[in-house]
Amino acid sequence: MQKLFKSLSPIAIALILFSCGGNATSNSQNSGKSPETGEAIYKRTCLVCHQANGEGVPNTFPPIAKSDFLNDRENTISQIINGKMGELTVNGVKYNNIMPPQILNDEEIAAVLSYVYANFGNSGKPITADEVKTVRAKHK
Repeated sequence: MQKLFKSLSPIAIALILFSCGGNATSNSQNSGKSPETGEAIYKRTCLVCHQANGEGVPNTFPPIAKSDFLNDRENTISQIINGKMGELTVNGVKYNNIMPPQILNDEEIAAVLSYVYANFGNSGKPITADEVKTVRAKHK
């Protein structure tokens, strides 16, 4: 792990540690407020790494725009819940970075992934909170 951090630029490390999932609150903590939209969740947890257009940062953070990685829904959900360290291939390009687990509840994960699947040139069907709950239980 130390070797991985040495190979990352200081900017990439800062983005990883301080941007992904920062200031996350669950809907249960926001009782009385309307649930956040998938777009709002994307903007607060995903945008810094995957960018406003979903194209990521070349050689650093993979795209979610027109992403073949999204074809495996279970793996996509699991990665948001558990994070990912190491090599990942998206649209034929290899990335080797860290995605920390996101501090999101099942409804928030369903909302943000449904937003991603409906935008950025993707065409997947919406994700349900029950689908997230099933994956969460399976990948503990």
